[in-house]
Amino acid sequence: GPAGAMPPFRQVGEKQLPQEVLFMAWSPKRDLIALANRAGEVLLHRLANFQRVWSLPPNENTGKEVTALAWRPDGKILAFGLNDTKRIILCDVEKPESLHSFSVDSSITYMHWMEVTEESSVLTSFYNAEDESNLLLPKLPALPKNYSTTAKIFSEEKSDEIMKLLGDVRLNALVLGGSSGFIEVYAYGMFKIALVTGVPGSCRGLCLSSDLKSLSVITEIQDSPDSEAEMTYFQANKSSVNCYLFCLSQLDTSLLSSYLPEVTRMARKFTHISTLLQYIKLSLTCMCEAWEEILMQMDSRLTKFVQEKNTTTSVQDEFMQLLLWGKASLELQALLMNQLTVKGLKKLGQSIESSYSSIQKLVISHLQSGSEALLYHLSELKGMALWKQKYESLGLDASGIEDAITAVGSFILKANELLQVIDSSMKNFKAFFRWLYVAMLRMSEDHVLPELNKMTQKDITFVADFLTEHFNEAPELYNRKGKYFNVERVGQYLKDEDDDLVSPPNTEGNQWFNFLKNSTHLKESPLLFPYYPEKSLHFVKRQMEEIIDQCLQKPADVIGKSVNQAVCMSLYKTSQSEDSTPQLFKLPFLWNDKTSNIHYVLFTMLESSVSKIYILRRHTDTSRSVNNGLIAVEFGSFLNSSINDSSDSRCYSCLDAHFYDDETITVVLKESVEQEGKERILAQLPLSSVYTDEDQEKEFIWDSAKRLEEQSGEISTRTVFLENQWRVLENMKAQYVAVNGIRKVSCVLSSNLRHVRVFEMDVEDDGEAEEEEEDETP
Repeated sequence: GPAGAMPPFRQVGEKQLPQEVLFMAWSPKRDLIALANRAGEVLLHRLANFQRVWSLPPNENTGKEVTALAWRPDGKILAFGLNDTKRIILCDVEKPESLHSFSVDSSITYMHWMEVTEESSVLTSFYNAEDESNLLLPKLPALPKNYSTTAKIFSEEKSDEIMKLLGDVRLNALVLGGSSGFIEVYAYGMFKIALVTGVPGSCRGLCLSSDLKSLSVITEIQDSPDSEAEMTYFQANKSSVNCYLFCLSQLDTSLLSSYLPEVTRMARKFTHISTLLQYIKLSLTCMCEAWEEILMQMDSRLTKFVQEKNTTTSVQDEFMQLLLWGKASLELQALLMNQLTVKGLKKLGQSIESSYSSIQKLVISHLQSGSEALLYHLSELKGMALWKQKYESLGLDASGIEDAITAVGSFILKANELLQVIDSSMKNFKAFFRWLYVAMLRMSEDHVLPELNKMTQKDITFVADFLTEHFNEAPELYNRKGKYFNVERVGQYLKDEDDDLVSPPNTEGNQWFNFLKNSTHLKESPLLFPYYPEKSLHFVKRQMEEIIDQCLQKPADVIGKSVNQAVCMSLYKTSQSEDSTPQLFKLPFLWNDKTSNIHYVLFTMLESSVSKIYILRRHTDTSRSVNNGLIAVEFGSFLNSSINDSSDSRCYSCLDAHFYDDETITVVLKESVEQEGKERILAQLPLSSVYTDEDQEKEFIWDSAKRLEEQSGEISTRTVFLENQWRVLENMKAQYVAVNGIRKVSCVLSSNLRHVRVFEMDVEDDGEAEEEEEDETP
């Protein structure tokens, strides 16, 4: 550029970070960048001077070793993969909170989250009708934020984060690539629609075309642990099942794209189902918080009393005596007056009641409405499965869905049972506390108000029944739960254990129950939900989750099996010693198919100590045979043309490259002949300067029997001289770059992975900016 002009790209932030950064990903919608570092933290930074928005520290449940990051296209959810726990976490952008997570079988090495842009009238009408369920189902009440132990009520600040999982109705897909040929596609980031096997090597990059017609993968194959890793670019077209490999030219239609409306509908249903399961899980968590061990206190105090007293009479008898004769043994008196106290009793009574009514509200408003919505969506899914011509080839299976519906029914039954248990417990406790309160007032010789003193025969019987049923000792519990008593009946439903209920509901004399027992035909009826009287709510919930999971596994296998390998090209071999700098990425690449049938793949390859960029242009136009236009790009000297000519032959090596937008590639360069004080360069390379007189270009015929590096001599090379779209990165050993062309930003990372610089790349306003800057100089 002219002397004195400001370099392009405005630097807006710079930071030295305490931990090494392993991954960077710009949010597609906002000026936010997500980083993952070696300590296992995930951080979100804002563009403005790179300030931190939040950080999510590693923990045991999620994991500590982040291996990949990706944003949902709407920018509301960030996904990251963890190697140590083999989990994928979907995190809320507003706060560092996991909204959903699932396990994978392999460690994930690359993630790509794309939006489907293909339009069809069927799809558009589906997108516009976004979920009839919104009209049919009542809106789910927001989950309470948390239960405050002090106020014994749920705080009013409601939280609707969980609904963010649904996101936009337009189909998007999270593609995961892992070690040993593992590739999975998750629609909406939650429903596995394809499991692809048979791709050799570990995934280093992948991309699903936005019309879902083909999937590109770059893998690294290592023959034996000590051999050299070989990089391969692999392209698979999703073909319909009955095509054979030799009709390669027509493999453009694919199972996913030809059934796009069906895949979208099915995936959307599943997203609802997953979100509801998560909602039910959180409601249960809230219920457990409300139960809060408060009720355990009662049981443990009684147990302690048994262990400390010397008399042989049982606790039940002691209470009975107090009830019948109004006299308590000295020991019981001591327990009540010193351990429990009148004030303590009142408080215990109140907290039990408020805790019970909170749980009851949650069952009615959350668990039941969530389960009903779940039934609705599963039934819709079953209807889809029965429409065989549309959904059978996608592997949707009606009988599995029926099992899932049944499991949800059993869960609803269990939730209703819990309501009844709470109901009777509340009545019992109320009567018991009221009687005990009066008895204790008498012991302390306090004045008892006359209205408290009226106890009818019915009340006495009620308390006596309660004592008989609940205060009997069960020493076998002591080994299991560390207490002799099971006064409190609600907690057992909320405990996340596989143990059977300690005191299951009493079904004796229940006529319907007996009728069912004795009827052989009804037992098998699909209309009756099985009932597990011995099991806790958690147990039935887990069982429901497993069955639902099971019934939704099949599409992924069926669709995955339809994927065929179309092209497999071997790129180059690398030796381990070649470059000691840690390389996050050997082959940055993207592709773009805004131009419908052309897409680009980008990778770098070392050639006689100069790392060139290779751009592979693929036409997937059905009329033409698959055409691979491959061009190598090298950078001629453009830094200082004033120096003598010999320096002009000097080239730059490319360290990292990414597509900035359809027309531009962002690159980090270094001078090939590295000397002291040589700077690294950040530059924008317009594709137009590469593809000039395209028609005369001789097409490179790729010999698939050889590696690309063995035939690189025949690839036409363009030497590009950058004009003004570059700037020197002073005092920074830059190595990697992350870009977002929509937000017009880039972030450069140094080779020690700790030094970051952020630039606004918007070059259009450059002229004005420069003038202003010059005016401001004193």
